[in-house]
Formats: sequence, C-alpha cells, structure tokens
Amino acid sequence: MSKPNFQEMSRQELHTYVLTHRDDQEAFYAYVDKLHTEAKWIEMPPLQSPEELNNYPEFLARLRNSSEARDTEHT
Repeated sequence: MSKPNFQEMSRQELHTYVLTHRDDQEAFYAYVDKLHTEAKWIEMPPLQSPEELNNYPEFLARLRNSSEARDTEHT
C-alpha cells in the first residue's frame, strides 16, 4: 500500500488523514508544516490585563468572526 502525496493534499484532507492514521509521523509532520506555511498568525506581546486586548482590534474581530462561525454551525 502506497502512502498518499501529503504535499498535494489540502489542509482539511491532511487533517482527516492524520486523525485516522494517528501513528503516521510523516503525515503528522506534513500536517504541522502545512499549518505553519498557511497560517495567518497575529503577533502580539503577552498581555498584562484583559483590557489590553482593546489595543488589538484585528485580533478581536477575527476572534468574534471565528466564534460567530462556530455558533452558526451548531444551530
């Protein structure tokens, strides 16, 4: 049995593959690499208080959008 080409798989396909083949370290590392290359990270220093989040409106907007998307999926 030959392994799939992990580089040609989408992130979601690779995620599913890793979950069903938990012992496949090559697939896991390919998945982590793909997450890293496709990531849309928001860099920010550690916060000293919750109020400091107001200094990062882009982060708050993304967090709200992500939360709203999850809420609509479950209704």
